[in-house]
Amino acid sequence: MNGGFSIVVVIFTLLGCMGIAHGEGAARQVPEEAKELLKGVTWFMQSAVRIEGEKIVYVDPYRLGSVKQDADIILLTHSHGDHLSPPDIAKIAKQNTVFVCPKDERCLSALKGKNVKTVAPGDKLELGGIKIAAVPAYNLNKPYHPKSNAWVGYLVQTGNRRFYFAGDTDLIPEMKDIEADIAFIPVGGKYTMNATEAAEAAKIIKAKYFVPYHGGGTTVGSKEDFETFCAACTKAVVMQPEGK
Repeated sequence: MNGGFSIVVVIFTLLGCMGIAHGEGAARQVPEEAKELLKGVTWFMQSAVRIEGEKIVYVDPYRLGSVKQDADIILLTHSHGDHLSPPDIAKIAKQNTVFVCPKDERCLSALKGKNVKTVAPGDKLELGGIKIAAVPAYNLNKPYHPKSNAWVGYLVQTGNRRFYFAGDTDLIPEMKDIEADIAFIPVGGKYTMNATEAAEAAKIIKAKYFVPYHGGGTTVGSKEDFETFCAACTKAVVMQPEGK
């Protein structure tokens, strides 16, 4: 914790989210703007997120639990099993679902016969009014996500909301070019940034609010990840995970 501040959790029912606060026992309420931006957004586990807007968009569906077969677009950041999960894809994919993924043989093999758009960092496309940009995601000093694999994160614009899904990444120089309303960034450490590094990333990413994911003890990291992140990031909003 910074400066001996205590951590207070404020739960609001509209989104099933938590606002984490710091500062001499006084809770930091979740801003109304953040609530509006996160309407229709669900975080499941790891990096799995669903956005309900003009289209239903899933990112890295994993451990979804009971869900509808309603995906218009499915975005995959890379081919590790907690991001590319065929059983979870089968739960949500329709006949006309469009998939977006990097040029990764494991992704392409798992999605054989489906409508797939491949991307590399820097690519942009528009699907049914949803604007999507693939952005770099890689490790600097870990072997798990080498830059040479050309795996990605995503910027997704739906209506007047813009989301950043960092994917599995460290704090990389390209983050200075990211602009979004809501930034989902990993905090679990080992395979990605840890909570302290994620808070440093939040200083260079141009976003209104930051949602930590890929941590918190759901499948990686510890329950203290989110507290550590929120103690250092005043624009943090923590979501309660759905799924199983």
